[in-house]
Amino acid sequence: MSDWGFAQTDPAQRLARLHMFSVVKVQENREIEFTITVKEYYTPAEPAAQFFAQADKQTNQKVVPYTPSGWGITLYEALARCVKEVHRFPYQGPPV
Repeated sequence: MSDWGFAQTDPAQRLARLHMFSVVKVQENREIEFTITVKEYYTPAEPAAQFFAQADKQTNQKVVPYTPSGWGITLYEALARCVKEVHRFPYQGPPV
């Protein structure tokens, strides 16, 4: 266990370490960059979901806006699920 977690004085604080990633989605001959933030909870509310990943942009904006995300017991699992969700729907935002 890492020492950073000892800064949490109460589990309700939900202290988390942040991991940042970038992924490019190629769509209609253009590249759209998504930044994915993965939170690594010191004491997760659900032990099977220690890691939570979420993208900085929504997809499917013109129909039902969707924010790609993913949970997992490992950083890899949460990140991989989020990357998969980035590619699930088209990006319909402003030109990049």
